[in-house]
Amino acid sequence: MSSIYGEALRVSIFGQSHAPAIGVTIDGLPAGFSIDMEALAAFLRRRAPGRNPYSTPRKEDDLPEFLCGLVDNTTCGAPLTAIIRNTNTRSGDYAALRDVPRPAHADYAAQIKYGGFQDVAGGGHFSARLTAPLCIAGGICLQILEQQGIRVLAHIASVGEVEDTPFDPVNPVLPAGNPDFPVLDEAAGQAMQAVIALVRSEADSVGGTVECAVTGLPAGLGDPIFDGMENRLARILFGIPACKGLEFGSGFAGSRLRGSQNNDGFRMENGQVKTATNRHGGILGGITSGMPLLFRAAFKPTPSIGRAQQSVSLSQRAETELRIQGRHDPCIVPRAVPCVEAAAAIAVTDALLCAKKDHIFWEESR
Repeated sequence: MSSIYGEALRVSIFGQSHAPAIGVTIDGLPAGFSIDMEALAAFLRRRAPGRNPYSTPRKEDDLPEFLCGLVDNTTCGAPLTAIIRNTNTRSGDYAALRDVPRPAHADYAAQIKYGGFQDVAGGGHFSARLTAPLCIAGGICLQILEQQGIRVLAHIASVGEVEDTPFDPVNPVLPAGNPDFPVLDEAAGQAMQAVIALVRSEADSVGGTVECAVTGLPAGLGDPIFDGMENRLARILFGIPACKGLEFGSGFAGSRLRGSQNNDGFRMENGQVKTATNRHGGILGGITSGMPLLFRAAFKPTPSIGRAQQSVSLSQRAETELRIQGRHDPCIVPRAVPCVEAAAAIAVTDALLCAKKDHIFWEESR
C-alpha cells in the first residue's frame, strides 16, 4: 500500500491535487495527547502555497478539518482523520498533459501504469499538494516529540550553487529568523532568494538541499538490516515529491576519507557514552547512538517551467513542443523544509512507539 507509512503509527495519505479535498488518517496515536491547534496551523502555513514571492501563486489556506479521533482537541485512541479542502484549482490548465507529458514529471510513467485513467489536474496524487496532509501528521508528531525533549530542526542547506552554513554535527542549533526561509547565514539566504527570483524571471526553476537534525534522541532506536533508522527515514522522505537524494552524517563526502579520518572516537560525558565528532550522523548499524541524528535531502528543480520543452504527443506518436500552463514554484526547497521536518518526526515517532511495548513510553511521560 504505497500511500501508507509506519508500523506502530500508521499514516495514510489520500486525495489528489484538484480533488475536493486531500487528507490523512493516523492510526496508533497515544490517547490523551492534547494538540496545540495554533502551533499546528503555524506549522502548516510554512508549507502552504501563495504566501511569498518564491512560491507558487496558487493560494490555499490549508486549514485542517478534523473528522474523527479527537475529543476537545485531545486524542481519544480512535484513528484520527483530517482533511484540507482544495479551494483554488484551475484544472483546465492541465488538460493537454494527458497527451503531452511534462519532462521530468510523473505524467508519462503514470500514463503507462494506470492506462490513461490517472488524474492529470495539478499532478493528481503525484502532486506535492499531498505533502499538506503529511504535514498535519508530522506537525502532531513534532508536538509529541517536543513533550519528550526531542526536537527536529531543518534549514535550507543550498539553492542551486549557493550554500548555507551547515549545522554543527555535535550541537546543531537553528537561530531565530524567517521561518518561511530558514537559514543559518542570512547573507546566504538573501543570495538564495536572488537566485530564485532570477530563475522565475527566466521562466525556469532551480533545486537545492535541506539539512535536518533530530536532537534529544535516546540511543537504541531502530533495527539492523531492513528496519534501520536510515531505512525508516528514507522510505518516508522519498515520498516527498522531487526528493532525489539522501545522505546521513558525512554522507558521500565520507566515502573519500580514510577510516582514521571518518571514525568518531567514543568518550564519556556526564556519565554517558558520546562521540567527540558526529560523522556517523547519530546512527550506527541502523540504530541511534544518542548523538544528534543528521541527514541531508536533495530536491530536483521543479519540472513544470514556463520555457518551451521537448516532449511527445502520445496519441500521434510524434515529437512536439510543450509549453506548460498552470502555477508552479520556481524552487520547491523553502516549502520542502517543513515537509522534511514532518517526515522525520513521523519516522522517529513510529520508531519510538515500536521500541516501547504497550506504549509504556507514553505512560511514563504523563
